Amino acid sequence: MFKKILIANRGEIALRILRACREMGIQVVAVHSSADATAKHVLLADEAVCIGPALAKDSYLNMPAIISAASITGAEAIHPGIGFLSQNAKFAQMVEEHGFVFIGPSAEHLSLMGDKVKAKEAAQKFGLPIVPGSDGAVHDDAQAIKIAEKIGYPVLVKAAAGGGGKGMKVAHSSKDMIMALSLARAEAKASFGNDTVYLEKYLSHPRHIEIQVLADNHGNVVHLGERDCSLQRRHQKLLEEGPSPCLNTDERNKLGELVCKAMRKMGYRSVGTVEFLYQDGQFYFIEMNTRLQVEHPVTEMITGIDLVREQILAAAGEKLSFNQQDIRFHGHAIECRINAEDPENFQPSPGLVKDFHAPGGLGVRVDSAIYAGYTVPPHYDSLVAKVIVHGRNRQEAIMRLRRALEELHIGGIKTTAALHRRLVAAADIVNGTYDIRWLENFVAETSA
Repeated sequence: MFKKILIANRGEIALRILRACREMGIQVVAVHSSADATAKHVLLADEAVCIGPALAKDSYLNMPAIISAASITGAEAIHPGIGFLSQNAKFAQMVEEHGFVFIGPSAEHLSLMGDKVKAKEAAQKFGLPIVPGSDGAVHDDAQAIKIAEKIGYPVLVKAAAGGGGKGMKVAHSSKDMIMALSLARAEAKASFGNDTVYLEKYLSHPRHIEIQVLADNHGNVVHLGERDCSLQRRHQKLLEEGPSPCLNTDERNKLGELVCKAMRKMGYRSVGTVEFLYQDGQFYFIEMNTRLQVEHPVTEMITGIDLVREQILAAAGEKLSFNQQDIRFHGHAIECRINAEDPENFQPSPGLVKDFHAPGGLGVRVDSAIYAGYTVPPHYDSLVAKVIVHGRNRQEAIMRLRRALEELHIGGIKTTAALHRRLVAAADIVNGTYDIRWLENFVAETSA
């Protein structure tokens, strides 16, 4: 087992990894930008190294600086966390070439699943159902129109690289297609340095269902059920729950087994999430996230399995200590992402946290790295806290979440907590009858 791990990330996920390491008796090295010198994980780490100025490109994306920090501190492994370099194949390869262990999958799998065109082709090869669309990238406008007419409008133009909703445009007719292609390519080029796009059938009312997998380096793969991530705004998840209120046990088991079989064929190692759109009883693969997910606590709450610990064990070459039959699902869990944003117009709201009170009590968990007196910097993702609740059933979880959100207080900055309080009171949320379009319509209607 590792004696010292460097965490190449920041915020609540860096603190979450630090806590797992502490419980495993592993020393922690925190790297940080100049803007994060007083971050909680930096203050709690055994060692801390400043790797650059505030901008991410000069610090958290600075591969040589991170490798140098690992070298001078004697770290044996590097945990990339979430975002930044967590799915960067070049970084994973650089880590291994310099004699460190990358806590995640192989560079080969990062590269494969990091390109959505290649990922879709691989998914089909490994037996996963895919959304009808183009066979790979489309480069010619006339070809795109021909394919779109065959698929049937509306059609979604998607960037092959990246995520987060960037480089995605909907075309409702051949007249729309040229503009959608142009806009998607331009946005993809600006965001990811790659203007390659492909086409998919646009589903009108799907759910976003993802399967959590865990695999070791010895061919053992298990799934830990699904999370429903359909509550999204501009393709950014705001609330996640598990199990999904729209699936039954047979659907859940069938999809989980299908995903595990695909991961075995792929030879995958580490934690990962295979994501699907679900509509009219059919699942369609959309992508795989080859890292820990922001919403991983939902799975931890309903299974009792520490995903960060298991990820570290897998990277250290350990075999899984349990099989699929050992995994039991208990109750229901929901996570709310609390962002430092205006709840009405979603404008960023960085600044000084004057006071902070986290909710508590039975079945309530808060993952956050803020504290009273901490200044939320303007340079990074706006997530400041995750409120996660667990109940014996979905109704109990919703009532517990309402109570927890009422207790939550973050003073000095605006947050989306007020939006979440409205969400958990909405009839469609209580009934579980929502899809990935629902939230944007709700925001538009309630903000008018």
